[in-house]
Amino acid sequence: MSQNDPEVLVGRIAGVFGVHGELKCDPTSAGRIVFSAGAQLLCRRGEDRDAIRLAAVRPHGNRLLIRIEGVDDASRAGDYAGASLYAGRERIALSEGEYLDEDLVGCRVLGKDGTPYGAVQRVEHYPASDMLIVDGAMVPMVRSIVCEIEVAGRRIVIDPPLGLFEKS
Repeated sequence: MSQNDPEVLVGRIAGVFGVHGELKCDPTSAGRIVFSAGAQLLCRRGEDRDAIRLAAVRPHGNRLLIRIEGVDDASRAGDYAGASLYAGRERIALSEGEYLDEDLVGCRVLGKDGTPYGAVQRVEHYPASDMLIVDGAMVPMVRSIVCEIEVAGRRIVIDPPLGLFEKS
C-alpha cells in the first residue's frame, strides 16, 4: 500500500469473543478513530472483499470488541477471524508530523550530506519511539535523527549517530 491507495488498514480481527457474535479487533493507532457503531469498513479475508457495517463497538483492554451487522452468533463470527479491516484514506485524520506506515515504506533514506542508506523496509512501533527499518538498521524516529520526511518525494533525510549503519 502507498499514499495513493484509497484504503488504509485500520485493524485486524483476532478472533471470536463470547457466543453472541462479538469479535476481538486489534485496531491500528491511526485507525482506532474510525471504529464506531454504524461505521462502514472494507473487510478482506484472503481473496474475499466485503463491505461490512459495524453494529456495535466497545473497548476491551487494548482491543476493541466489535459486532458486524447480520452476525449474531459465534459460528458466523468465526468466519471473520483473521480478517483485515480497511477504511477510506480520507477518514484517517493525521496531525502535523504524523505519517501512515505505508506512506513511509519504500521511501529513500539519505544522510544530510546526501549519503544513500537504502529504503525504508518497514516501520516498527516501540514504547520509546517508532523505528524505521532501513537495510537491517533500526533508525529511531526522533527529531535529533530524522531531519526531514518528504512523503510526496518519497525521501527521508537523517542525521544518523556514528555507527548506526556499520556492519559487524
